[in-house]
Amino acid sequence: MKSVKTLFLALTLGAVFIACSGDKKKGVDYNQFKTEVQLSPDQVKNFDEITKKYQDLQEQNFQAAKAQGGNMDRVALGIKNEELRAQQSIEMAKVLDGPQMEKFNAFVDENSRKRPRYDNALLEKIKTEAQLSEEEFSVVNAANDAFEKAFNDAHDVYHGNNDLAKEYWEKFDAQRKAAIKAALTPEHYAKFEETVKDIKFKGRK
Repeated sequence: MKSVKTLFLALTLGAVFIACSGDKKKGVDYNQFKTEVQLSPDQVKNFDEITKKYQDLQEQNFQAAKAQGGNMDRVALGIKNEELRAQQSIEMAKVLDGPQMEKFNAFVDENSRKRPRYDNALLEKIKTEAQLSEEEFSVVNAANDAFEKAFNDAHDVYHGNNDLAKEYWEKFDAQRKAAIKAALTPEHYAKFEETVKDIKFKGRK
């Protein structure tokens, strides 16, 4: 098995940095959710308060990241937004009943911007299904992190263009897989490929 150092020599995920001063993001339209689920007046009041609270926090995070100019750390911003969605879900569970909460979580998942990477659940599945050693798994994590950073760093190039974003995603995904293939045994890589076969680029609606 090739070393982790070899991985990073092979994993050259270049990115182009261009300032994008008008980067307006589309947030989740919670008013749309309220047309799909019947809520009591008290639920509506609490729902609006919670969603506004977390939309304001997300906006604060975005403005703080944007203030960095061309050095915006989109990976860190994505992590913060994931944490906010998790906290919002905890608070919302005190307002909505079980079926409503299931629909709410599905709605947020469908309409929020996600980090472009193998998520933690998939990483654990990869480790288990491919029977990876700790060293092999560390390479998968490193390649996954490098993929996410490269794709986010190129954001200002493909911003607003799903076709171009798809080209970048597929390019960096191929490099991610090549780096992982170089570090895994053939048997483990075959199982890895089977586990991630359905992971494709998903453009913004």
